[in-house]
Amino acid sequence: EVQLVESGGGLEQPGGSLRLSCAASGFTFSPYTMSWVRQAPGKGLEWVSAINGNGGTTNYVDSAKGRFTISRDNAKNTLYLQMDSLKPEDTAVYYCTAPLLGHWGQGTQVTVSS
Repeated sequence: EVQLVESGGGLEQPGGSLRLSCAASGFTFSPYTMSWVRQAPGKGLEWVSAINGNGGTTNYVDSAKGRFTISRDNAKNTLYLQMDSLKPEDTAVYYCTAPLLGHWGQGTQVTVSS
């Protein structure tokens, strides 16, 4: 059974940091591009970042560039999103996805508020 399990969300103040993790199981993790997608309250899905299978290529939505860092540990089948300089507009449910396989996690809530 394929599983993507996110963790690390929570309440953080503006300017703070959070590190999201996504533990993958049930499929061969290392070859596949992985992504983070978010959904803010009352809004649609927004792609945030992606990383290729060996971690050598990363991409970010403009609003995340310079603040977020995507990474992966293929030995641990785990995807990460380091989020720094958080802003209230980063408030959303963050989903880990394997887009080519159509796999999604259940999401983790990130709330940025003072």
